Amino acid sequence: MVAIAAASAFFPAASPETSAKTSAKLEVVSGNLDARGIKSNSKPASSGGLQVKANVQAPPKINGSTVGLPSGVENFNTDDEVTSPPPRTFINQLPDWSMLLAAITTIFLAAEKQWMMLDWKPRRPDMLYDPFGLGRMVQDGLVFRQNFSIRSYEIGADRTASIETLMNHLQDSALNHAKTLGILSDGFGRTREMSKRNLIWVVAKMQVLVDKYPMWGDGVQLDTWVCTSRKNGMRRDWVVSDYNTGEILTRASSVWVMMNKHTRRLSKIPDEVREELIPYFMPCPPPLVVAGDSRKLPKLDDNTADSVCRGLSPRWNDLDVNQHVNNVKYIGWILMSAPRSILESHELFSITLEYRRECGKDSVLDSLTAVSYNGADDLLDSGNIECKHMLRLEDGPEVVRARTEWRPKCANNFENVGQKMGLEMQCNYES
Repeated sequence: MVAIAAASAFFPAASPETSAKTSAKLEVVSGNLDARGIKSNSKPASSGGLQVKANVQAPPKINGSTVGLPSGVENFNTDDEVTSPPPRTFINQLPDWSMLLAAITTIFLAAEKQWMMLDWKPRRPDMLYDPFGLGRMVQDGLVFRQNFSIRSYEIGADRTASIETLMNHLQDSALNHAKTLGILSDGFGRTREMSKRNLIWVVAKMQVLVDKYPMWGDGVQLDTWVCTSRKNGMRRDWVVSDYNTGEILTRASSVWVMMNKHTRRLSKIPDEVREELIPYFMPCPPPLVVAGDSRKLPKLDDNTADSVCRGLSPRWNDLDVNQHVNNVKYIGWILMSAPRSILESHELFSITLEYRRECGKDSVLDSLTAVSYNGADDLLDSGNIECKHMLRLEDGPEVVRARTEWRPKCANNFENVGQKMGLEMQCNYES
């Protein structure tokens, strides 16, 4: 069949009657002719059949796929060096679509990464969303809202979040608030004008009221805002609620002042810094804030304290970026001198702190606590308990004064407790 196919390429097809004669003639002539019809001096093969020399290329590829050759081609002799390109078709001229799609995907991913790294500041206050999920602005851009969940390492023996956990989230939301507004510079919550003048924020007073502690895995929604406080202070309030039910869990309020980072002395708020902050101050805070505990916190000493814990020193991890002890760390030291029986039978629902001096890495402190059973003779008959606390340096100067209030762990009705305490949950403006 191969000999007949090769011959038909040079000679027209013969009729059936003459096919036998034509085959005989071809057999004689082929002894002196090669495949191109040129006379050759080579001797015919012993078989006397038609010999054809042809060039065979590697199997062509169409869109990366190898196309097989017809059967019998592999029997051709490939001694001839003359080559011919594969036939041009529409299919083997198309581009490699997989490579094109991969290139487009790479470009889009690179563009998305660059966009996420930008310091994005949308112009509309009601559309201020942090690209990394740190929170968003609501209520005309004056209230910062952040959602978080209680982690397993944030709960205590009662399987509920500790007071330190709640205060850490309050502090974190304050920094995320400034970051979302685009006024956060280097340091711990400093604006650009504060950085130029070496000013930092320090908390002067803080009060936290807890209606109910969230448990492990609970979703929590936190709202925070700022407003003026007196002449040289800033007030920040928080409301923490259950993400699913909207039930209010915690209310908190704090007063912040400025301190020079190098001299460690309090400073007035410069006009340039005030101009940065005023656009984001709440003109009239919502009514659901802490009224503020106006009762004076007494000074304790070894004679008036019921228990004293000495030799407390900060670890390196207790310091913040301003090189002093973070204000939340003081709470753990305060509770170290509280009687263990109170910690086991009662839960803390109110804490008021007055910060009087900063604490550094080389400081050594004493923790003092005085317990008041509200007229009862012992812990079992006391109901709510009030404790007064003080942290002082071992050489005498005060660091923090505090008051904590405790309720039996079976009581979670904050409204009844608040009536007994005489606390009012209403808007309070500090002049």
